[in-house]
Amino acid sequence: MASRKPSKRSKPSPPKRTAADQRLGAMRARIDSLDAQLHALINERARLAQDVGASKHAVGQTAEFYRPEREAQVLRMAIERNQREHGPLSDTEIARLFREIMSACLAQEKPLKVAYLGPEGTYTQAAVMKHFGHSVRALALPSVTEVFQDVAAGSADFGVVAVENSTEGTVTNTLDNFLSSPLHICGEVELRIHHCLMGRMKQTRKVLRVCAHAQALAQCRAWLDEHLPHAERVAVASNAEGARRARDESGTAAIAGETAAEVYGLSLIAQAIEDRPDNSTRFLVVGRKILKPSGRDKTTLLVAAPHGESAGALYELLEPLAHNKVSMTRIESRPSGKGKWQYVFFLDLEGHAEDPHVARALTALRGRSSLLRVLGSYPRSVL
Repeated sequence: MASRKPSKRSKPSPPKRTAADQRLGAMRARIDSLDAQLHALINERARLAQDVGASKHAVGQTAEFYRPEREAQVLRMAIERNQREHGPLSDTEIARLFREIMSACLAQEKPLKVAYLGPEGTYTQAAVMKHFGHSVRALALPSVTEVFQDVAAGSADFGVVAVENSTEGTVTNTLDNFLSSPLHICGEVELRIHHCLMGRMKQTRKVLRVCAHAQALAQCRAWLDEHLPHAERVAVASNAEGARRARDESGTAAIAGETAAEVYGLSLIAQAIEDRPDNSTRFLVVGRKILKPSGRDKTTLLVAAPHGESAGALYELLEPLAHNKVSMTRIESRPSGKGKWQYVFFLDLEGHAEDPHVARALTALRGRSSLLRVLGSYPRSVL
């Protein structure tokens, strides 16, 4: 009987591409083409940044290549374009993307060194990244005073320090450092603060103590009163220090940002425990130079009334501002450290010290005060 030849099996034909598949393929090809153009433009920008750095190399330090007022103008233009063109990305996302591009381009010469209150995982570190981008070299230091000292000594190009919180008010240690420091304010950063309770445990009933910076404990006071009324509250130098203790100590939990839980390997027990939903902190960027106007600026003054003055002394200091139509957005008093019951005032004004109406007010104020220092004229926070 003749053997049967095996039948040849036909290869399956590839599935037909539908019209939707073809449209999707065309869109992906267009995205690839745009990515290539973006990449080429970013490279061109980076080469231009290198050329700018080379042309300024004779000037000296890297910090001089970084121009906060110029960077603020670039970010504002990007946000204005986004609003004008009704871009699908938010203004915040556009600002973040351009910030990172500028950060990477600047680092082609040499990364900026930026000091902040450590250890790793603090909100101040997050403020550093928001303002300078991730291409800087962030230097964690154990105290705000050491941040001022490192920048003044040239060990860091800039420093970032918290100055006020929308819930708990002024960070007095930062203001007090300005009394003896030669540094100037070069910028500001506003950061939305979301506090988390974290620890090695997973339930609040196992928490015996809560470690955090005093400001964080105060910002979560009502939540702690309700959920952990019997837990000891321990103020430490920073929230990240509290997270480190929570990692190493049985029964200890910490209040910090979500990043700290990742850094120190802790479980998130509760999130968004801050008492106010709009809880935000303002940070200052400190450096060694006064900046030129950016177009939308603030000025911070350190001022004191003449010795021996009493009735009407504060009015005499503030009157030149009103007379010259200078808007004051903040005033704080602090002990001067020069004698009992002697105080100085920190004033935040709208405008740059070189703006004509601000300059006139400062000239008048100098004649009425025993101390007047312009701590800085700097770009207002972009976002």
